[in-house]
Amino acid sequence: MDSYLEKLRQELEETIRAATVERMAMGPSGKWTAAQVLEHLYLTYHQTNHGIARCLEKGAPLGRPITFMDRVRTFAVLNVGYFPNGRKSPERAVPKGMACEEVRGAIVPEIQKMDAGFDECVRKFGARARILDHPVLGPLTAEQWRRFHLAHGKHHARQIRERSGGA
Repeated sequence: MDSYLEKLRQELEETIRAATVERMAMGPSGKWTAAQVLEHLYLTYHQTNHGIARCLEKGAPLGRPITFMDRVRTFAVLNVGYFPNGRKSPERAVPKGMACEEVRGAIVPEIQKMDAGFDECVRKFGARARILDHPVLGPLTAEQWRRFHLAHGKHHARQIRERSGGA
């Protein structure tokens, strides 16, 4: 597995292992519970896998042309490590109420599937191909997607630990 996604897998497994299902149901008033944050992560991986499948089915990268602001936002998140708080999640990544145990069992296989899909995209389209558009960062390469998912996963793993009492 790619080192970014391997680090992500380890981070999430440690975070999940430290919290009981009961503690995962905890969260600040008006905010997502730890279980909902975990489901959000699962949904982002699932949606990325859906995009990878579309890309491979089409036989071409799906990323639009990159803009200056795409470069700025991507640099801020992936190079500086700035991950803004308070941004609303895209509707497709909003928790739907999956059972916590279901999410816990499905999240690592989804990361593994994503890793294999990124590898396939690199083989077919090259490492520099901007395979998919991120809703905020714009078009990303497979490596940038991996780096994004690690940064995003670490951001939310910290929230899960705080909300489940595992901090």
